Amino acid sequence: MGQTSPVALYERASARAVEIAEGVRPEQLALPTPCSAWTVQDLLDHLAGGTGYLAGAISGSPLEPPSGATAADYRAGRATCLAGLRDPAALSRTCRSPLGFDWTVLEATAGTFMDTLVHTWDLATATGQPADLDPVLVEACIDLFLPEMPERGRAAGLIGPAVAVADDATPQHRLLGAMGRHP
Repeated sequence: MGQTSPVALYERASARAVEIAEGVRPEQLALPTPCSAWTVQDLLDHLAGGTGYLAGAISGSPLEPPSGATAADYRAGRATCLAGLRDPAALSRTCRSPLGFDWTVLEATAGTFMDTLVHTWDLATATGQPADLDPVLVEACIDLFLPEMPERGRAAGLIGPAVAVADDATPQHRLLGAMGRHP
């Protein structure tokens, strides 16, 4: 993946997330997802909440997490984030991570990229949409976050136990297994 910026990774991953979110039908909102305690609606709320977290980090003003979020809410939140991320000064601001440590907005963007990528798979899987992730984004996520991040997430109770995958598993399966998913 080389030197691709977290902003470019987030932009690309979130574009796919918007497509998947727009493919959710109203009758699917109560369906379970690979995130054991979350329904499809909960996952949409979380994705839209991720844009609120990132927009709040960019602006310095925390936003309330949404309830009953739609694909349109997620698309609008994504647009707000991408507009804010165009300001180079915003990238060096400091904010609090979901795990409780301070990091820059650029690092928060990388974390939001990872969260978006994995939850795109969750949402696609739950709603019967194509769940293949962009291999370039998967490799970038592996390079940025494995093995440390899933272990930190597990310690905080945010990620389930790792799922063993075959030695010759695809990168997508390795990432999903590390993030507690059954690929």
